Amino acid sequence: MNQQERDELEAETIRICQELIRIPSVNYGDGKGDEKAIAQYVVNLLAEVGIVAQSFESAPGRVNVIANIEGIDATRPALVLHGHLDVVPADAADWSVDPFAAVIKEGMIWGRGAVDMKNMDAMMLATVRSWARRGYKPPRRIVLAFFADEEAGSLFGSRWMVKNHPEVFNDCSEAVSEVGGFSVTVGENKRLYFVETAEKGIHWMRLTAHGRAGHGSMVNDENALTRLAEAVAKIGNHQWPQRYTKTVKILFEHVAKATNKPFNVADLRPLLKELGNTARMIGATLQNIANPSMLEAGYKANVIPQSASAVIDGRFLPGYEDELNSTIREIIGPDITIETITRDIALENDFSGPLVDAMCRALESEDPEGIPVPYLMSGGTDNKALSELGIIGYGFSPLKLSPELDFMALFHGVDERVEIEGLTFGVRVLSHFLENC
Repeated sequence: MNQQERDELEAETIRICQELIRIPSVNYGDGKGDEKAIAQYVVNLLAEVGIVAQSFESAPGRVNVIANIEGIDATRPALVLHGHLDVVPADAADWSVDPFAAVIKEGMIWGRGAVDMKNMDAMMLATVRSWARRGYKPPRRIVLAFFADEEAGSLFGSRWMVKNHPEVFNDCSEAVSEVGGFSVTVGENKRLYFVETAEKGIHWMRLTAHGRAGHGSMVNDENALTRLAEAVAKIGNHQWPQRYTKTVKILFEHVAKATNKPFNVADLRPLLKELGNTARMIGATLQNIANPSMLEAGYKANVIPQSASAVIDGRFLPGYEDELNSTIREIIGPDITIETITRDIALENDFSGPLVDAMCRALESEDPEGIPVPYLMSGGTDNKALSELGIIGYGFSPLKLSPELDFMALFHGVDERVEIEGLTFGVRVLSHFLENC
């Protein structure tokens, strides 16, 4: 790639990111979302350079897009390069800018989806468009996927595609998507690049307590609300034990080395303060977590209801799902029922092998002093669905971030924004990676 082609790649990434943000593909949950317009935009962008894409509508307005990019070596397994098209809602009254205007100020693109994840979608689209214009073929076939509904459980997106159209992922061995490859500055201005190799699992559960209905003026020692409230308080205040996975241990070894701090494998928490704002997310990967998130009971002030329910957002580490569930059951006792609302697996992959090596080389090509490290993500991605087909997934949407930027707070946050220099750095890294993996 010559300098002119590189300049065009960067400029197009910025433009596409803005245009994607201006299409408000909002996912309100409970099946209320619409990716049709943004999916058509993606199809049209690819068609402009001769790439044929196919749309898959899982429900009215819920659209997924798949395209195949032919590789040089047809004998190699293909790579899935995927992003999601939906975004969470944004209340314009809370923002300092129009969340769907994609304005540029202070060296950043502002808008809903700027980091989750229309920035990566733009990098993907700009890269394959550049290839098509140059007549370039990557080393292996790439299945380019843009999913619907990631922000509400992927039921109309990757999960629907895996269940109803697994054939589009035939001969795919690995996948790359969001929330990885971003920089975290530690110690004396040392940049660690967090590559996502693991994800916590999910167990959303509904707790229901039953009791004796009655008048609010009378003594009631079988009050369902009281039973539920006591159980919810115990869960919310429970101190979960520290459980360190192999990914977490490797990450913290790097943090200790980069900051010249002690590495105590028995207790990694003292090193969290070295991670700045990123510590909030990484701290959640040192243990299982169960957070009460919803309550429902009663219909009148003077009527004691017969039942009361609460929703618990449980997140478990790889290998510790049984511990989460058994602990919740022990805390609440035998008289409260548990119903699973959503359950999804945890993932953990090795930070080694040719694909990871290619990620590391790509990061180091743009930042020779950067240190690629693995990390465990507290949330989840569409890689969970693809794993059902035996596809090994990583988070690698590279960004070089300013040390003072609270990156994690931007996900689903007010005034979501992405640094333009970080975005152009990212597309250069992503292109290098895809051309050498």
